[in-house]
Amino acid sequence: MTQWFYRRGELAREGWETLVDARTPGWAHTGLRVGALTEGTVLELPPAQVERIVMPLSGPAHVEYVVDGATREQRLGGRPGVFHGPSDVLYLPSGAAATLRWAGSDARISVSEAVTAERRPARYLPHEDIPVELRGAGTSSRQVQNFGTPAALDAAKIIACEVITPADNWSSYPAHKHDEHLPGHESRLEEIYYFEAAVTRGAGSPAGVEAAPGGADPFGMFATYSSPAGEIDINALARTGDVALIPYGYHGPAAAAPGYDLYYLNVMAGPDEERVWLISDDPAHAWVRGSWEQQSVDPRLPYTATGTGASAV
Repeated sequence: MTQWFYRRGELAREGWETLVDARTPGWAHTGLRVGALTEGTVLELPPAQVERIVMPLSGPAHVEYVVDGATREQRLGGRPGVFHGPSDVLYLPSGAAATLRWAGSDARISVSEAVTAERRPARYLPHEDIPVELRGAGTSSRQVQNFGTPAALDAAKIIACEVITPADNWSSYPAHKHDEHLPGHESRLEEIYYFEAAVTRGAGSPAGVEAAPGGADPFGMFATYSSPAGEIDINALARTGDVALIPYGYHGPAAAAPGYDLYYLNVMAGPDEERVWLISDDPAHAWVRGSWEQQSVDPRLPYTATGTGASAV
């Protein structure tokens, strides 16, 4: 049976802590690389028929890249960590090569990928230009940072975003799928979830950084289940560095445990001609969306570089 959930380090290869690509069993359209940049470290992105988005998870990065024979450089300022608002990102078109280097302090870097031969211009997006969306309400509130969605980025295939779920809340909910081509209703998209979890920094939480012991073990929970497109079953504790691959099926919820905030990076692409995210909720749970109309967004959102809650913006 194909494995769809991987613990941190199980996908390590070629100097990367995580490397998902077409060589991963059952995988075809998307890719993900996660690695560490320390002084003297170099991470290479070889030329290939994939488009890429380079984004620091924490710390800065220096990127030297080659497009159509021309060498360019870009510094990505990064952020303290994934719970501190959006990061600068750099989009690299299909066929580009790049070298990632240490930029003055240690960093963790992500590279989201989608298989395509189509070309779009390279583009740098500073963190202040990344659209931030507050989705859901009540305990289904979450923050979505749309750095690689069609509205934010001109790309050929890739759709990518980050989601922050405060402690006690649920996201990727109601459970939904995108594994059938139903024009105007549902699109076919492979999806990668890369997780991080941390002691909550949410304003007004009963537990927080000051209260947590040194042995605290941040985690969330993530589930998938089968659809007519295929059989899949994930019921896992998700910790920093873990990865879930969703080739088909209903996925969700991703639930943040009390005391711990949950983050995930989503990377999507598929065989459909149109680059669009269209989903079908599980009919048994779709009614839940209507209940949000009578609820307010969690006041702990948005999460920013300096704090949490609306007053921190």
